[in-house]
Formats: sequence, C-alpha cells, structure tokens
Amino acid sequence: MATSPEKDPFSGIETTGHEWDGIKELNNPLPRWWLWILYACVVWAVGYWIAMPAWPLISSYTKGVLGHSQRVIIAESIEQAKQAQAQWLTRIEAASVADIRADPELLDFALAGGRSAFAVNCSQCHGRGAAGFKGYPNLNDDAWLWGGTVEQIYFTIKHGIRTQDDPDARWSQMPAFGKDGLLEREQIGAVVEYTLAISGQEHDADRAAQGQAVFVEQCAACHLESGTGNIELGAPNLTDAIWLYGGDRQALTDAVVNARFGVMPAWGLKLDDATVKQLAVYVHALGGGQ
Repeated sequence: MATSPEKDPFSGIETTGHEWDGIKELNNPLPRWWLWILYACVVWAVGYWIAMPAWPLISSYTKGVLGHSQRVIIAESIEQAKQAQAQWLTRIEAASVADIRADPELLDFALAGGRSAFAVNCSQCHGRGAAGFKGYPNLNDDAWLWGGTVEQIYFTIKHGIRTQDDPDARWSQMPAFGKDGLLEREQIGAVVEYTLAISGQEHDADRAAQGQAVFVEQCAACHLESGTGNIELGAPNLTDAIWLYGGDRQALTDAVVNARFGVMPAWGLKLDDATVKQLAVYVHALGGGQ
C-alpha cells in the first residue's frame, strides 16, 4: 500500500495514498454545501427527537417536550363532529321514520348517516351497492319478504330476522319437507315442477298438474294458493323472477328438501335508535321502498 499521495496521471486529481490491487483511490471530498446540509439534517433530527414523539419503547413511546399527538387531534376532531351532529341526532331520535322523511333537513342528514352506517354494518352481506348476493336480499328492488314501507324496514332492521336475541324478531320457518320426511320424492319433484310453471319457467306440464295439489295442501298456507307470497310471514312470491337462493330446478329442489333459514341480526341491540332510523330511511330510499 502506498503511503504518500500522488497525482493521477489521467484525471490530474491527487490520490489519497491508498491502493488496492493496483487501483488507486482519488481524493474527491464531498462538496461543502452537501456536508452542511447533512449536518443541518442531523441537528434537525436530534431536535425532532427531543420535541416530538419519536422513539418506540417497550409498552409506549417517547412523548416529546411538545406533547404532540395525532391521536389526540383526531379524537378531538371526532368529538367536535359528534357535538355538531348532536342536535340532528336528538331530533332524529325523537321523530318517527315517517316524520324524518317528511322533513327535508332531517332527511338529508339521515340519508348521509344511513349511507355511512350501511357501509360499516350492512354491506358485508348486502353488498356495497345493496344489490345482495345469494341468500342475501337485493335492497334495490321492490320485492320485500317482510314489507318495504319505511316503518316495516325500520322494524326489520331493529329486531332482526329469525334471531334468538330479540323476542320481537321477524320469525317464520319453512319445513324441511324432504329431510324431515314430510313429502315423498315424487311429491317434491311434482311441487317443484308446479313452482317452475307458476314462475313462467320451462316445466313438465303433467308433473306440474300433479304438484298443484301438493302445493295447495302443503305450501299455500304461507305462499298463498296463487303463489304470490305473504309478507306477514316472510313467505316470498314464487311467481316472479326474483329468487333469494336461486330459481332453477335444482335450487328449488334443495329448498323444498332442506328448507331455508336465513338469519339477520337485531341491529337495535347493537346500534342506537337514531342510527337504526337513519339506516331504515336510507334503505327505503335506495329505490325499492314501498
């Protein structure tokens, strides 16, 4: 290793005197302006560590001499928003859902609040646009198992469907005609053909005629003899093209054999009444409310 600097014959720059495998290091120090920026950044970083929350500890973190906390700022902002909303929420809590719809100011506030509450609590099952999925109703159409007036929607949301948690929950139960041995296989096939017939689908006319008697005896009590359903019992209309679990031959057979038992939480036990009312008003306004 060389010990005395020399000038590089190609660049004319003095070397540092270091050499490795015949390669000599040029003495190119960093620009002064760059060093001063580096030193300033180091000083600023140390000052930041002292003034602001910076270093994680085992169960906490250094608070900094200024005591700044973004969490506190956010909490204060949320509290201010709640205070600003308080007067509207108080009015909504005291009003009926019909009164809310009749008041333009309350309606605007309820729709905004209901949209937010729906995204947090309901969209996981009914979808972000409330179009539903298999087993979860589309809330945009005009087919309502338990009624689509704003009051009926409010009751359904508040008390739920087939939930053990609320004694006022909407409740009905379709028999499992096949699993429980209430109907023979031939009878099930015939009543399925009849259901296909009254819903305007391709069917076996002879078996559908046989299935009509089975339908009147076993199904009409809930779905009515016309098959148009009964919202008081949550029994769907079987004559339209709207099917919660599918309307083809296999899906209908599965429903008759094993029954359906969809459950919806009683949101009145989880959310305050003002939020439930806002949800009811929002869902009613989606386009399918009666």
